[in-house]
Amino acid sequence: MQKLDKINAMQNAAAELRQGGRRIALVPTAGALHAGHASLIRLARETGAAVVVSAFVNPLQFGPSEDFTKYPRSPSADALWCEKESADVLFAPPVEEMFPRGFSTHLQEEAVSKHLCGVSRPALFRGMLTCWLKLCNIVRPDTVVMGERDAQQIAVVRKAVADLLLPIEILTGPTVRDADGLVLSARNSYLTPSQREEALAVFATLRRVKEMVEAGVKSADRLVAEATHLIATKRRLRVIYISVVDRSTMEQLREVVPGHCLLAISYWVDEVRLTDSMPL
Repeated sequence: MQKLDKINAMQNAAAELRQGGRRIALVPTAGALHAGHASLIRLARETGAAVVVSAFVNPLQFGPSEDFTKYPRSPSADALWCEKESADVLFAPPVEEMFPRGFSTHLQEEAVSKHLCGVSRPALFRGMLTCWLKLCNIVRPDTVVMGERDAQQIAVVRKAVADLLLPIEILTGPTVRDADGLVLSARNSYLTPSQREEALAVFATLRRVKEMVEAGVKSADRLVAEATHLIATKRRLRVIYISVVDRSTMEQLREVVPGHCLLAISYWVDEVRLTDSMPL
């Protein structure tokens, strides 16, 4: 496996792969790799393409009061994960390589990104999409593999790909959870045992809402009310949003459309912000 941290080196490696007749699958990550990322690397390998994993904490998607400086970073462990899962390249550039002084060009999607996290984290999708497109221009992947845990990011990326006619296939892998049900996230490392115990109420809430839908409940208001009530029983949890939304547009729905929507939740566990969702 190659470990690269320079854009020119990554471009040259990608060009060599293509010249050798290989297709390329990119797995973009913020590093601090875990079993969820490993599942995406395996999914990328199953396409038969050469697998490039990017590990980059993108400063553009963090607001001024958010956790960029303390966001978990584990470069040695990232390399071990990539080697274990047989990735071909790990691309881990420093911030100054990706966004040198004077960088001033950004990409903004203005429909899908305005909902949910776009309301409470206005820098998120502009920064995410700018970095995502720059990575794609460096690697020139045929396929980009993303996790369904990041449902709104996927929807924003799909819209950008469609609008800009980008020759990229978006392949998604299912959300991966720990044995106790908590969705895997680098920010889980912030949680104390007691905070984690309270956060488990969110997965229980998602399962309860799913059961209600399977029992015939279609009213989004009723489902959201039930979810809000269940989470409110935990004193350390504070809801940022709970919404039944269309999976493609992220627009709020009045009724469940089976197979086309999800329940999206963002919440605080004391000072730790987490998100979760479940298809309905």
